[in-house]
Amino acid sequence: MTEAKIGALLELVAAGRLSTPQALDRLRSLPFDDLGFARLDNHRMIRRGVPEVVFGDGKSVEQIVAIGRQMRKRAVNLIITRLSAEKAKAVKRKLRDFDYQPDARIGLVIVERTPVSGHGAIAVLSAGTSDIPVAEEAAVCAELFGNRVERIYDVGVAGIHRLTAQADLVKAASVLIVVAGMEGALPSVVAGLVDKPVIAVPTSVGYGVAFGGLAALLGMLNSCAGGLTVVNIDNGFGAALAATLINRVGLNRFEHNGGKKDPHQRTRAPRN
Repeated sequence: MTEAKIGALLELVAAGRLSTPQALDRLRSLPFDDLGFARLDNHRMIRRGVPEVVFGDGKSVEQIVAIGRQMRKRAVNLIITRLSAEKAKAVKRKLRDFDYQPDARIGLVIVERTPVSGHGAIAVLSAGTSDIPVAEEAAVCAELFGNRVERIYDVGVAGIHRLTAQADLVKAASVLIVVAGMEGALPSVVAGLVDKPVIAVPTSVGYGVAFGGLAALLGMLNSCAGGLTVVNIDNGFGAALAATLINRVGLNRFEHNGGKKDPHQRTRAPRN
């Protein structure tokens, strides 16, 4: 349940069109549903403004289907990350309205699209084509969280002119997510060029001494570009959520969930 839906519910009670017991019955699913193997967070959209996100790797098809059916029953969006194409195909046969984004490896059960909000666009950059799956996880999640997203792919430091050719688009973004494997140099370059928050995502792309993304992670953590934020290896979802929260700073809570503006909210951060 979203803030907008709870607000509408309270308005029905205030208008006498819905009794208190009826309203309480609709709210009984908060804050979670216990499926035995999982406790589904129905309260997350209210607390954080984003839907429940489930890590698909390691979960069975039956578990994912049960989670999807329960979230749909509660009219709550569900995002499943790190979901293989083979497992997604099996889920799709059993779960109505299930969608799959193969490039991002994300499964979706969308009851209601989150309206676009924020101070501006989130730009997602990838150093190389091999980094695109992680970049797409970040981009798709950011879009599902209600952001406008610009994709700028294959602009790594091996050909820095590819990045400078996109300078206007890069500088126009409110927040930037920069995804890179190998030595992980691209986020440092980008963070040295812009005055916006930059979130670095190391990927597990690289030869042997890249150590499955550890080299890129350490390079980003040791960046000489001040203020660079780094998430875990291949964690596009984490970067998308951090970028979303930054992009909403100063906005009224109801504005990013499609609700009415709070008349008591008098100030907000300036738009970029």
